[in-house]
Order: sequence, then C-alpha cells, then structure tokens
Amino acid sequence: MSNLKSSNVIKSAFPWLLMILMSSVTFVGILSELMPSGVLPQIMEDLEISEVQTGNLVGYYAIASAIFAIPLISLTMHFNRKYLLLTLLGGFAISNIVSGLVHDYTIVIALRVLGGICAGVMWPMIAAYGMRLVDEQHHGKAIAVIMAGTTLGISLGMPIMTSIGNQFGWRNEFIGLGGFILLIAAVSYFALPSTPGEKLTKSSSPFALLKIPEVIIILILTLLGVIAHYGVYVYITSLVEEIQLAGGVESALLFFGIGSMISVLIAIKYTDQYLRLLTVAMFALIIISMLIFLLFGGATGFGHFAFFLWGVSFGPLVTLLQAAVSRQVETAKDVATSVQSSVFNLSIMIASSVAGLLLGIYSPMSLVYFAIALSIPGIIISLLAKKALN
Repeated sequence: MSNLKSSNVIKSAFPWLLMILMSSVTFVGILSELMPSGVLPQIMEDLEISEVQTGNLVGYYAIASAIFAIPLISLTMHFNRKYLLLTLLGGFAISNIVSGLVHDYTIVIALRVLGGICAGVMWPMIAAYGMRLVDEQHHGKAIAVIMAGTTLGISLGMPIMTSIGNQFGWRNEFIGLGGFILLIAAVSYFALPSTPGEKLTKSSSPFALLKIPEVIIILILTLLGVIAHYGVYVYITSLVEEIQLAGGVESALLFFGIGSMISVLIAIKYTDQYLRLLTVAMFALIIISMLIFLLFGGATGFGHFAFFLWGVSFGPLVTLLQAAVSRQVETAKDVATSVQSSVFNLSIMIASSVAGLLLGIYSPMSLVYFAIALSIPGIIISLLAKKALN
C-alpha cells in the first residue's frame, strides 16, 4: 500500500528533482561519446596513433550505439529499470576510467565499444523510464527535461571537459568523468524509484513497430532532421572559417549554445501541447539560419544571429522526435524509442560521411545548401503529418 501511495505522489506532481537527476545521466552520456573530439591531438601523441585511428574513438562508439540499441533494448525489456540504469552507469564509468589508465589502442577501442553499447541502451530506456514516473500529459515534458542533458553536454560540458583535458591531460579528464558518473550512480541508487520491466510481445517488437505508418514518418523526419543539422555541425569549424565570423568558432558555439538552451526551455513547457508546431518550427528555423549564412555570411551581427537561430532549431531535436515516436505505442516505449535512437545514430554517421564528401569536392557553403535541401521536405512532411505528430 505504501508503494502505491509513493507512486501516486510521484505522478501527481511533476518530479523535477528525479527528472534533473536523469538529465545528469544524458549529460555524462553525451560527454562520454564526444569527449575524445576535444583532445584528439593529445590522444594521438600519447597512444602514437594516426588522426583516423583517433577519430575512430568517436566513430566506433556511435556505430556500437546504432547496432546494439534495438536488440539489447528488446533483450532487457523485462529488467528492473532502476537496476538496468545503474548497470549502464557502471559500464560508462569502466569505459572512461580504464581508458584513462591503459596504453594499448586496441583495449581503448574495446572500452569505447563498451561505452557505445551502454549508450545504445541508455538513450531509449531512460526516456521511457522517465515517462513511467509521470502522468501521460507530462510525457513530453519529462523527455524534454531528461534530454536537456544532451544540449547542456554539447554547449557547456564539452568546453569545460576540453579545458580540463588541455590543462590536466586527457587521461585525467577521462578518469574524472568516470568518477563523476560513479557519483551520479550512487545518488541514483538512493533516489530513483524501483520500476519493474515489461514483457516484450509480438505487437510491441521492433518489427511490429515498423509496420505502423506513423512510426515510419517519424523515422523519415529523424533522418532528414539529424542529417540536416549534423551535416553542418560536424564541420562547423570549416563553415566559420568560410564566412570569417568575428570571434571564430568560440563565438559561433556560444551563440549556438544560448539558442539551444532557450529552445530546451521552450520544449519543456510546450512539447506536450504543440508537438507538431514545434517540429515545423525546428525545420523552418534551420532553413532561415542557413539562408542567413548564404545571404549575409559572417557580416557583423547577422552571422551570430544565424548561429543563435540554428541553436534554437537544434536544441529540441531529440526531445521532439522521441516524444513523437513514444506516442505511437501504449506499452514497450523503450522499444519504440530504441528504433528511433538507432536511426538517429545512423543518421549522424550518414551526415558525417556525405558532408565530408561534399566538403572534399565543394566549398563549406555546399553543406548549407545540403541542410536546406533536407529541411524543405522535412517541413512539408511535418505540416502534413497530423496523426504522427498529434
């Protein structure tokens, strides 16, 4: 009876502290994935490896996330959500701490794959876990708060961790992040409610989900949105140099980060009521920001405003698409979000590869045209997809 009472208490009022704790998990999750990017030269020199090999520390992580998300989410559906999350946090901690201690590249790659596998399970399951702790009308809000950790990780966490790495060495940076993850795990052990898993049925399997037209539409929007954004974001330094933005890439990331954080606050407040409108606005704003780059380049004020608008468009990307796909199923929301998460990671890989080819042939402005070309069908589909984005 007491458990029932505590469950009702959690669901009657929005559990901000629990959601913020879960947000800290996505914060360290995105840092675990991207952290090598900020200290690539150090890792290259220390491990005596090439630039391509160092880049694989991020690439293999993303590949592992994309490959293992769907099968492992399906296999772990019946696990207690709290203890599954604690296990994943343990995996993140081991991946980072041991990477900071060993000197063999092959072992580091294996540890990065371990981190990627944990991320592949964590991204979809934590959103579904959070939704089970709130009333249905707060599902979008829960996802927005939890996934705000990714935006904070990219805009605030990465510069801080890179600074720590440059000052104290990449090994101390990795070990420090691992220690912070263990701290989050300890708090989660005492704070998060124990929630049983669900039984996977034929109707909630990944293959059954792919037969739902609305899910396919959301996956198409994921492909278009992620490739449009990341095709430019991965090579943001090249764009900044091309338009000669005052203040350089630091200035670009500052305005981008401010825009992202503002849009996260908007998503937290309005995703549940205006999912389709926000999705349309996301595609519209990336088109507008890219047009400003084309028409005004890095002209004082205009270029910075374009990065701000782009950040506003980028911030709620994960939230909107995961909220959309989770609405298509009543149970096994973890499986639904795992399908979307796999497509998301696959889209990042496609974006990086295609944009890299374009950059090798044309100028960085070709990436801007690429983003616009993908966003136009994105905005049209979003306008017409009343049922998928209800």
